[in-house]
Amino acid sequence: MLATQRPSVDVVTGLIKANFPARVAFAVASGIDSRVILDQPGAERLLGRGDMLFQAPDAAAPLRLQGVWVSDAEIQRLIDYWRQQAYDLRDVNLSTPTATPVNMDMPLNAPLHQVPLFGDGGSERQTDPIMNDAIKIVREEGKASISMLQRKMRIGYTRAARLIDALEEQGIIGPALATSQVREVVDTGENNNAETENHTDEL
Repeated sequence: MLATQRPSVDVVTGLIKANFPARVAFAVASGIDSRVILDQPGAERLLGRGDMLFQAPDAAAPLRLQGVWVSDAEIQRLIDYWRQQAYDLRDVNLSTPTATPVNMDMPLNAPLHQVPLFGDGGSERQTDPIMNDAIKIVREEGKASISMLQRKMRIGYTRAARLIDALEEQGIIGPALATSQVREVVDTGENNNAETENHTDEL
């Protein structure tokens, strides 16, 4: 990542630009400065305060986006808040931690039972409480992806990625394709429904 407040050919040379296929331009003073960043004018007409142009490597034209804008006043309020938190902590009476005595009665040649630091944890792995909801969503949509679970379930990337891994382990979805992040739903649940109906008919 390269950032500069002076977009001139003396600073951002052609060799440097060749190594940065994706570029972001905020409001600049002139069209010449815009050409240095994006190889075309346009950034000089931006409004500032997070208004920007994003040039993707595979895009024919830059995309206008609104970046996150944090004003100086908001930054100062955040600083004041954390300073106040530090003052509040000084008023708390923290007890002095005491050391836990170590049992030295164990013989030196006794075997040690250590829990592995790495591994899946076997049966101790906890199932996500929204796992059933994720299964229902991917079966209804007929496909699965991390971004889809994020959007449908309003969860973060890490949790959605873990759900995708768990769905693959349970055989609900297939592995990721080489050209796409979308997973195919292997177990649609139709077999389970058919077995339930047959069992009901027998009763």
